[in-house]
Amino acid sequence: MALTITNTNTLTLLNIVNRTSNAQSNTLTQLSTGLKINKGSDDPAGMIVMESLRAELTAVNAAIGNNQRADSLLTVADGAMAEVSSLLNEVQSLVAASASDGGMSAAERSANQSQIDSALASIDRIINTTRFNGKQLLNGSQSILTTGVDTSKTADLRVYSRGQSTSDFSITTAEKTAAAQASAAVTWASGEKLTEATEIVIVGTEGTASISLATDDTAANIITKINAATATTGVTATDDGDAGNDNFSLATSGTGSDEYVSLEVLSGGTTDGASSLDTARTTGADAVVTVNGTDVTADGKSVYYSANGYDLSFTFEGADTFTIKASGGMTFQMGTTSDTRQTIGVDSLASYRLGGGDSGGKLSQLKSGGTLDLSKKKSASLKVVQKAVSDVAAARGRIGGFQKFTVLTSINSLNATKIGLSDAKSVVSETDYATATAELNRQSVLLNSGIQLLGLANQQASQILSLLG
Repeated sequence: MALTITNTNTLTLLNIVNRTSNAQSNTLTQLSTGLKINKGSDDPAGMIVMESLRAELTAVNAAIGNNQRADSLLTVADGAMAEVSSLLNEVQSLVAASASDGGMSAAERSANQSQIDSALASIDRIINTTRFNGKQLLNGSQSILTTGVDTSKTADLRVYSRGQSTSDFSITTAEKTAAAQASAAVTWASGEKLTEATEIVIVGTEGTASISLATDDTAANIITKINAATATTGVTATDDGDAGNDNFSLATSGTGSDEYVSLEVLSGGTTDGASSLDTARTTGADAVVTVNGTDVTADGKSVYYSANGYDLSFTFEGADTFTIKASGGMTFQMGTTSDTRQTIGVDSLASYRLGGGDSGGKLSQLKSGGTLDLSKKKSASLKVVQKAVSDVAAARGRIGGFQKFTVLTSINSLNATKIGLSDAKSVVSETDYATATAELNRQSVLLNSGIQLLGLANQQASQILSLLG
């Protein structure tokens, strides 16, 4: 090779050393940051994928946080309702105990009433003070709004959830089959009497009573004695009003297929005619109601309807049309897109709202001086408490169902998505330390050898000077 001033070997080696040094610098950056894409020029396509995955992970993390907060809120509400249920069980026990007049003094009944008053006051206090992050949960402020409701036709309306439409939703109800009481007819000729002492048993939805009838008792006497036990049985006897006979009927106070009534003669029962007191057990009937043209079988008069994202219940008393507003309730963002929002409504669970329907009254009426306190209709009081227990259980079940099947499943799904996105992002953007360390060792060897060879190439200049010398 010719000896010239321009040392091509030196320039070539210098270029190689510079490239190796730059590569080594990139490898050191990857090892120090943990990322193999630190700038767009490292991998343009990979940078696009990495930023997209990072954005999705950010959205998923935010959604997980939203769901965790929703879970905490619903847990607070459930805990408060659990305490209300416990208090209602205590009230039910006190009402049931007071329904037995035998052996209970007036002082004991007064003490029970005082405990009921305290329990109802505690229920209202819990309902009015249950909060999450300053927001009241159970006092009705989180209910889904409605307008145009005729409460004489649509009673105890509760809207549990609504769709995400920005438009109001109209509900139209009509009766197809009326709800019926359980009833049994007793045929009794005009002026007919019993010819012997008779023992009968009245069986009703609320209880059973044995009634003693005397010789010469007429239909009127029998009606009076049956009605004296209404507080125990829930069954009322009524004359049919026909002057040509003394026929009467037995009927339960409530309606629906769960209601039943029967009259059984235990002994005696003969009359001076051909009549018989025995009646077979009969049951009531549930209403069949159309809601927006769809047939819905009620529980008595209690209607439960779910369609198009709307879930509601009410007591049907007559055809009605009302509107569910596209506002109110608690809206939760379940996922990362706008179509994953869910809205639930929590109506007031205060004592003045619990009960109603076929129960014949509200829980607040059990307070001292109320129309259903312990000094008055004890069987009706018990039925109201049972309906209140059912109301709270239904609300708690719906919130629990939303928490379990919507919130918690959403959290599980989002966590699985987070793992997948994190794994994909890791593959695209994170440094493989084993590979990078091996590459760093290779680059170090190349750099060191290049530097040493560069020194040998620089000796060419000395050789030129020796020729001149």
